[in-house]
Amino acid sequence: MCIRDRDKAVKIREGQSLNSDSLETYLRNNMQLPDTNIEVLQFPSGYSNLTYLLKFGEKELVLRRPPKGVNIKSGHDMHREFRILSGLHPIYSKVPKPYLFCDDERILGAPFYVMERLRGIIYRGHTPEKLLPDPNQMKSLSEAFVNTLLEIHSLNYNDAGFDKLGRPDGYVKRQIEGWTKRYINAKTDEFESLEKVYTWLNNNIPTEQRVAFIHNDFKYDNLILSQDQSLEVKGVLDWEMATLGDPLMDLGTTLGYWIQESDPDFLKENNMNITLVKGNLTRSQIVEKYSKISNIEMKNISFYYVYGLFKIAVIIQQIYYRYKNGYTADIRFKNLNEAVEMYGKMGLQALQKNKIDNLY
Repeated sequence: MCIRDRDKAVKIREGQSLNSDSLETYLRNNMQLPDTNIEVLQFPSGYSNLTYLLKFGEKELVLRRPPKGVNIKSGHDMHREFRILSGLHPIYSKVPKPYLFCDDERILGAPFYVMERLRGIIYRGHTPEKLLPDPNQMKSLSEAFVNTLLEIHSLNYNDAGFDKLGRPDGYVKRQIEGWTKRYINAKTDEFESLEKVYTWLNNNIPTEQRVAFIHNDFKYDNLILSQDQSLEVKGVLDWEMATLGDPLMDLGTTLGYWIQESDPDFLKENNMNITLVKGNLTRSQIVEKYSKISNIEMKNISFYYVYGLFKIAVIIQQIYYRYKNGYTADIRFKNLNEAVEMYGKMGLQALQKNKIDNLY
């Protein structure tokens, strides 16, 4: 297997440039930096917050800021994400070190923060086949994937100062109601399957709940892996939606992203992850491994999986809504409404058959 950096920063996309002069002045006034000119590049992958590479000679930093046309008090709250990284870094080795947060919108037009760059491999759905792990490596990586999720769920959130990060009581109900409201507010098309899904979710909220620190967007392309044959998980990225809540809701989101060979073509053809690579665990095997290590009985895993599918559909719908209403001209978003419908259909199949595998 060829090993190289697979998440290369490139020229900034049109309409997403930064005021590099203003940024450099601010950073030099607040950090010790080499006496070289700033170079700003952009990490092209991802659909949420914008991520940039700042180069000062050999020193590299990563900057995160929200995209235009979003509510920065939601999943694009830069200060919240910076605070989470600041709490996690002392107790969890797999997060980048945060350096500074800026809420002065005169600098870049929006709040932003700067953190260290973790170098390694990030596998994405568009990674060329010749660069992907072989089946044995993929099996080991998928097992490490589950172990890393369990690590996060077992973190002592009090040690990180997160005891008041969220409101774990009633978390599941608020999530179902909240994502339902978000979908309705961002609705652009009539998808009967999604309406049936969110109606079912609201009518079948489990009474039993657990509390843990959860990532809320745990998937392969948020992992940084070592640049050797071991593919060890070195870092976890994108903590913008992390909170205190039910870990099975986090697992459900992960299962929603986990497309596999038994799934219909309309999902496999639009897979944005590497879960289809031979050697991966199946969704049922993920649940079995998680249950065995956590000692949590999975009596109602279909609910959490359907929730995960619905949540992903809403996230995609919100992005498509921004494109549809002219808040972004990013051509990647043009047909995202088709993906929204796909996830709605999958969720409907899962709830009707009460299972998470072999739905078609």
